[in-house]
Amino acid sequence: MKEYYQMSRTEAQKSVNGSTHPLSEDQIKKNQQKYGPNALVEEKKKSILQIFLEQYKDFLVIILIVAAIVSGLLGETESAIVILVVITMNAILGTVQTVKAEQSLDSLKAMSGPEAKVFRNGDVIKVPSSEVTIGDIVMLEAGDYVPADGRILENASLKVDESALTGESLGVDKTEEEISGQDVPLGDRTNMVYSGSFVSYGRGSFLVTAIGMETEVGKIAKLLKSTSEKKTPLQMNLDNFGQKLSILILVFCAILFGISVFRGESIGDAFLFAVALAVAAIPEALSSIVTIVLSFGTQKMAKEHAIVRKLQAVEGLGSVSIICSDKTGTLTQNKMTVEYYYVEGKEVPAADIDLEEEAQKQLLRHSILCNDSTNKNGEEIGDPTETALINQGDELGVPAETVREKYPRFSEVPFDSDRKLMSTLHTLKTGSTMVTKGAVDVLLGRVTTIQKNGKAEPISQADIQEIEEQNQKFSRNGLRVLAFAYKSVPEGTTITVEDENDMTFLGLIAMMDPPREESKDAVAECIKAGIKPIMITGDHKVTAAAIAKRIGILKDESEACEGAVIENMTDEELQDFVEGISVYARVSPEHKIRIVRAWQEKGNIVSMTGDGVNDAPALKQADIGVAMGITGTEVSKDAASMILTDDNFATIVKAVENGRNVYKNIKSAIQFLLSGNFAGILAVLYASIAGLPVPFAPVHLLFINLLTDSLPAIALGLEPHSESVMNEKPRPMNESILTKNFLSKIGIEGLVIGIMTMIGFYIGYQESALLASTLAFGTLCMSRLVHGFNCKSDAPVLFTKRFFNNIYLAGAFGLGVLLITAVMMIPWLNGIFQVQTLSLTQLLIMYGLSLANLPIIQFIKWIRKKIGK
Repeated sequence: MKEYYQMSRTEAQKSVNGSTHPLSEDQIKKNQQKYGPNALVEEKKKSILQIFLEQYKDFLVIILIVAAIVSGLLGETESAIVILVVITMNAILGTVQTVKAEQSLDSLKAMSGPEAKVFRNGDVIKVPSSEVTIGDIVMLEAGDYVPADGRILENASLKVDESALTGESLGVDKTEEEISGQDVPLGDRTNMVYSGSFVSYGRGSFLVTAIGMETEVGKIAKLLKSTSEKKTPLQMNLDNFGQKLSILILVFCAILFGISVFRGESIGDAFLFAVALAVAAIPEALSSIVTIVLSFGTQKMAKEHAIVRKLQAVEGLGSVSIICSDKTGTLTQNKMTVEYYYVEGKEVPAADIDLEEEAQKQLLRHSILCNDSTNKNGEEIGDPTETALINQGDELGVPAETVREKYPRFSEVPFDSDRKLMSTLHTLKTGSTMVTKGAVDVLLGRVTTIQKNGKAEPISQADIQEIEEQNQKFSRNGLRVLAFAYKSVPEGTTITVEDENDMTFLGLIAMMDPPREESKDAVAECIKAGIKPIMITGDHKVTAAAIAKRIGILKDESEACEGAVIENMTDEELQDFVEGISVYARVSPEHKIRIVRAWQEKGNIVSMTGDGVNDAPALKQADIGVAMGITGTEVSKDAASMILTDDNFATIVKAVENGRNVYKNIKSAIQFLLSGNFAGILAVLYASIAGLPVPFAPVHLLFINLLTDSLPAIALGLEPHSESVMNEKPRPMNESILTKNFLSKIGIEGLVIGIMTMIGFYIGYQESALLASTLAFGTLCMSRLVHGFNCKSDAPVLFTKRFFNNIYLAGAFGLGVLLITAVMMIPWLNGIFQVQTLSLTQLLIMYGLSLANLPIIQFIKWIRKKIGK
């Protein structure tokens, strides 16, 4: 069966209504009952309670809840309370960030115009757009939103902005004639209109062929419903980390439990101590620290024009290995600009236009006069190509208002999509003159002379060939070309279509939406960082390829293709195909999702940018969806993880840098927490094996968790960012936080701190078990505070400026030293924390052992760096 765009108007009406007559009242009611309302089906939203409860799904959080319950049952009330307070605060923070439930379908629904003008019972009446049904005839004029999909019946210079749906940057000239060919892309079905698009020029009518969920917008809504959000690398990493860490800790505790029972302790006491150690070993504050660090990351990115809707997206950007970007407005300025003049046989760059040259000045003047656009106080009204022409005049000091006042318009023949021409009449120095602009091929068929050296000469075949070659050259470079001609007419003439003949060719003006100045550098930065940038656009292949070449995305023409090429590929074939493609043009929403999925299946973290309704499903499918804040539709913003307030590709690259730094800082905080906890476990394990008293009381573990853990870890999460992260390749998608290299660092550093802790214990044990416990506790606390400076970098930083560049870490260190010293020296605190008041010598021993960790671990880092580990 034919598609509607392949049918004639009569065929389409008969196919839908069974005749060419408008619907009767009975038919309207029957169709409304049969097809339902012209509305999108809404998705059930999660309640705030559901969102809150989802925060507890994390494996590490579940382990902590179990540990808190066991601690409470065994009398460790303080530990249980601390754990529950920490994870509840984290759940509240997570809920606040995600409480905006999915609003994509609401936004899609709101896109349809509130009213539609339909032809019923011989009259044009206004009805709510939800009441429009299959077979209705809808009237359109400039300024209207299209309420449904349909086949055009009448067309009077109708131009429709379909950018939100197709991604095409310019308005589409419509026709009522049938289109031949199979699988014609959506953007090329010029005899169809689509729900949610906007009429920018002209008027017409169309036959409704699809409503509600069956429209192209409705199909996107279905895609949105079937597209699941992806977990960010950090979420996956933390899940994996939580499972592995919990297993490791449980193994340690089981070993300790076995040793304690073997030494003759009661099973109850051994189990109680093993649970207490597990609670101390699990970094309860980790989830909150990650949330706080990500929150600070969102604030930093907001200052750099990137608003993050979902916290984990901050770090997720740092893992990105593929960035699929829209062209218009993201890589380009979203503003048509004059690039070249071609006049009297010369190609002149816009920057080199010389108004002393009469021919160039004349072409500029004619482009302003034969033009309906305006630009007053920065507010541009009119077609983007026409606006570009008057903006060029402003840049050259020739304002449109001045030119139009001097040479007023007396008559006109408006632009028509069939003629592809526009003409206006003015009195110039040479007399009454008609100025015409239009498509190059059409205009060349209407000219008989050409201007050379200020005079009109008969146009030769060689002249025509030269103009056509110049036009092809401009077109190959993605430029939109307008041709200009003129003709003298008798005074008092009212020009008509018949006058658009026997004209004098003046020249060509070539325009394009140029790349943003910073796009080229941003693309180069991506490639240096191991990220592949890919352009996915609804625009034509030639235009897309030209821009991609300019900014470095495209190296060879073979790396560009149209969406139709991948239409019939299997998913496996597409996965092989995407490796060699950097530019996709004329793509549909389904194509975008398939391209994103293909890269994801190959093990990549994919970021997708977009601004239109057509981008929303792919934004949701991508690991990190990035919507445009200025030009973006509400649908795309709702589906995205991040919104750019400047619509700039360079901002994405800056966000990637921020994300990499955030991940690096979170990893530093984890290294700090685990190496310190490991030191504590080793000390307890050694004391248990050696038959020594337990080095730490439960209140010591509580103090460590609350103060010497949390504050330095948060401070490390706020470590100043470094640009050097962009010299690294993206980490593999399935790489765990607990790599062999990372575990070896934690093991070595924990061993050093553990040894210093037990040296302190032995020194105190010479006098009493209480002093031994006091020195072990004090040394471990102080060592962890000092160790914060070791965790700033994998490289040694002891004698560099970087050692002192984190004021938060210095503050956490100072506060921690003050608190631990107060616990050791103030008698009334001794009883609370089960310690002995230290003499000055004993305090210095504690300080000395703790500080010794710094040069030892820094030296180990130096050695590891030397041997490349």
